[in-house]
Parts: sequence; C-alpha cells; structure tokens
Amino acid sequence: MLDPQTISRIADELLDAARTRTPVPLLTGRYPGMTVEDSYAVQRLWRQRNEDAGRTLVGRKIGLTSRAMQAATGITEPDYGAIFDDMVFETGCSVPWDAYTRPRVEVELAFVLKHDLAGPGCTIFDVLNATDYVVPALEILDSRIEMEGRTIVDTISDNAAMGAMVVGGRPVRPDAVDLRWVSAILYKNQVVEETGVAAGVLDHPAAGVHWLANKIAAHGDGLHAGDIILAGSFTRPLWVGKGDTVHADYGPLGAVTCRFH
Repeated sequence: MLDPQTISRIADELLDAARTRTPVPLLTGRYPGMTVEDSYAVQRLWRQRNEDAGRTLVGRKIGLTSRAMQAATGITEPDYGAIFDDMVFETGCSVPWDAYTRPRVEVELAFVLKHDLAGPGCTIFDVLNATDYVVPALEILDSRIEMEGRTIVDTISDNAAMGAMVVGGRPVRPDAVDLRWVSAILYKNQVVEETGVAAGVLDHPAAGVHWLANKIAAHGDGLHAGDIILAGSFTRPLWVGKGDTVHADYGPLGAVTCRFH
C-alpha cells in the first residue's frame, strides 16, 4: 500500500494534468507495487479536491463492464469514477476537442435514480425499483495519464478515464422496454463505426449499478436520489478528432449527437 503522502502527490499530479492537458507518466511504471485499493484512494482524494474547488458531484460512471475490456486489462470486475456537474452536456452540443486529451467516445445507457441505493446486498431488482428513468448517453473518455501501457491501476486513479457525457434521446421508465435489448448504431461523420446491444454490459445494463452500490458501501458511500449513473459501454471506444460529428441512433429511444470543435 502507498503511504498517504504519495497518494496526495499523485492526486495533485492528476489535477495539474487536467489543467495543462499534459498526461503524467504511467503510475505503474513509477510505483510497481501500487494496488487497486491505492488507486481508489487516489481517486477519492482527487474527487474531494475537485469538490473543495467548487465542482458538484452528480453521479458515477462504471467502466470495464464488457468481457472484451476485462480480458484486455486482466481484471475480472468493473471500475468506477465520479461525474461532476460540468461534465454533463445535452445532445446537439458542440464540445471543445482541446479540452480533452486524446478523446474517445462510447455508447451507453444512463440511469437516473429517484431513490437512494446502498449496499451491501443491493440487487438488480433494487436498482430497477430505485430508477426514475433510463436515457441514452455518450461518454467522452479523457486521459490524464499516458495511454500506452496503462493498467487498471492507472485507469482507476485517472477517474476511470471519465471526461464528459452527452445525454439525449427519449428517457424511458426502466420497465417500459427490455433494457437488455436496447441497441445503438454509432456514426462518425455519417459513417457507421460501431454497433452494440446493451446486454453486452454484464448481461444487463442495471447489473453494473448494483455492483457499484455494493462496491462503494465498503467505503461508507452510497448512491443518491437524482444521481446519474453511466452504466458502461456496449461499443468499443471510438477515436474522435477536431471537426468530427458523432451520432448514436438508439432506434425507439431516439438519438444523441455532438460535434467536436
């Protein structure tokens, strides 16, 4: 385990990296013994310093929910990060490409809670009962740590690579559709780049939400009414450049669009 001074130093590095848009060297290369718990300690301190600076926590993101991504990182469970108020955009927005480091886009569903959720013992049924509505979303991934050679330790420390999110389409009650079969077609500049089905997220997009509630309970934390939970991607990350337009067609649930300028 890393000592508190090292945890604090890493959190400060990541804050500076976000301000300067200059990724820091891999943590795993500099701290070979760094553990997943160390990474979450870094993330919690990073989150606290952002809140102290005036940012408001509005939800959480869940990552590494697909089998392919878990196999690629060598970890068998998802990870999570914080969503702040200034990370949430509405469909049709113009996103400043230079505000992120090597941004990528993923297709997801977002759960908006009407009741608090807390573990341990939280189930998928608790999640569905606590959800006000589910809405299509895009996640914009960011990198405050070098990309090449990243491990789960680096990614968790980097707020699970959360940059921003774009919401849109048609919000639905969790029992209005079969959430496992929600699908999307992801376009970049009018060309189909990815397609996916929400069952690719742990067999049900709500599964990651109850995993999250149980995971953060160990730190005395919980999910709250009004929180937005990004449930995990069911497409591969799509690299985007300045001038690109991204459009995700969710069929009956509508569409989400953004442009990078």
